[in-house]
Amino acid sequence: MRTLPPLALAAALAATLLLTACDDAKTSTDDAKNADRPGGSACSIGDLGVEVGAGAAPAAGDTGNVTVTLTNNGAPCALKGFPAVDLAAEDSTTSVSPEEGAKAQPLTLGKGGTTSFTITYVRGEAGSAKSLAVRKASFALPGATEDAHDLTWSYGEVARRDDSGSGGAAQASVSGFESSGD
Repeated sequence: MRTLPPLALAAALAATLLLTACDDAKTSTDDAKNADRPGGSACSIGDLGVEVGAGAAPAAGDTGNVTVTLTNNGAPCALKGFPAVDLAAEDSTTSVSPEEGAKAQPLTLGKGGTTSFTITYVRGEAGSAKSLAVRKASFALPGATEDAHDLTWSYGEVARRDDSGSGGAAQASVSGFESSGD
């Protein structure tokens, strides 16, 4: 049996690995379906399933939480920043600021991956000028603010930040995206 010198053996192994890598470069049906969006690009609302869970504030002055869970049904994508959340009443809309001191952590969602964010609010008095009678919340993802998803708000009125009546912003904040699962 003839043996190859070490350098020739290394070259033969490298060539074999290179040819094997070429075979693995073929795309599957799933890859072709998601080819329009490169991996790591911003997530799109249209590719995400949305579920809402709430711990509603029971009375005026109490704090409540609305958690939005997103499941990626498309190609891997990235979330870099905070969700943009607006609370809408009949006559006004107010933007919700990120939680004080919070820092957005970049997150990559693979297909089937989940993440969540939470809207925390203080319940206002029904019918008071110091409250915002929210009917709808909408949110958009970072990098895709033109694509908003609407949620029906059934968690009571939201208190305003100051005593100036209808001019005050809502006492609400939004968390960054949290990793879910394994």
